[in-house]
Amino acid sequence: MLAYASLVERNWYALREVTVPVLPPGASPLRVLHLSDLHLTPSQRRKRDWVRDLAGLQPDLVVDTGDNIAHADGLRPVLDALGPLLSTPGAFVMGSNDYFAPQPKNPARYLRADARDAEPVHPPRLPSGELAAELARAGWRDLTNTRDSVETAGRTVALVGVDDPHLDRDRFPVRPPEASPQAPTPALRIGVTHAPYVRVLDAMLADGCDLILAGHTHGGQLAVPFYGALVTNCDLDRGRAKGLHGWPGARPDTDAGRAARSTWLHVSAGLGTSPYAPVRFACRPEATLLTLVGR
Repeated sequence: MLAYASLVERNWYALREVTVPVLPPGASPLRVLHLSDLHLTPSQRRKRDWVRDLAGLQPDLVVDTGDNIAHADGLRPVLDALGPLLSTPGAFVMGSNDYFAPQPKNPARYLRADARDAEPVHPPRLPSGELAAELARAGWRDLTNTRDSVETAGRTVALVGVDDPHLDRDRFPVRPPEASPQAPTPALRIGVTHAPYVRVLDAMLADGCDLILAGHTHGGQLAVPFYGALVTNCDLDRGRAKGLHGWPGARPDTDAGRAARSTWLHVSAGLGTSPYAPVRFACRPEATLLTLVGR
């Protein structure tokens, strides 16, 4: 089982495709490619090529929810992997492993209610500033504790994002004054975070986000068949460790979801792992193409 988890499944990349009825009725579809948790090292040539090939999907928007780098020399490989996608409108936030190099950890810690270190640690820094600058130079929106918007497929998409909540760096941006009547009305409001902590999801729901995109959980990374994830590495419930869900209740296209005034939440299981825990089981590495359609 260990050989399968370390040699086969963690390298068995999957493209998930889901349909989200979130746009106004009658709207033409909008295709969003959600990338997360590449945890890329210079030796992972196959993963780089797989990500590069995703440009052939011709998405309307790319959203990267962080943890791209897993090595001090990982900047160039990440930019190489994302290169063919950088001509597409995009947005990003950072995760802890964009700021700090991964460290060996006791896997049992993830069974605690809060797996973070009780005492401060000071791992080596990673080139997060350079990565953000290169992505922004290509035109992608840096959503670090800020708001922005992007024009794609003939419509305006409003964006709001936070820095990594797992590091307590999130500062939800203040809602701006009401726009003038002449300003274009967004066709969609998307919230973007690396780690899907409840406080952030609740803030994005209250802010009016139609769709929230997150990563961080690795889908549990080691799951139990027919049961699912054992952990999420944050305070999100295990049932939402990966995939498309409603928040805080059922999916918004159900009676229960409408009663709960849920919004859409997509959590990516991501494409990588820490170099110190290179295994996946019943939880393939993934990217997701979300096709947004009319309600």
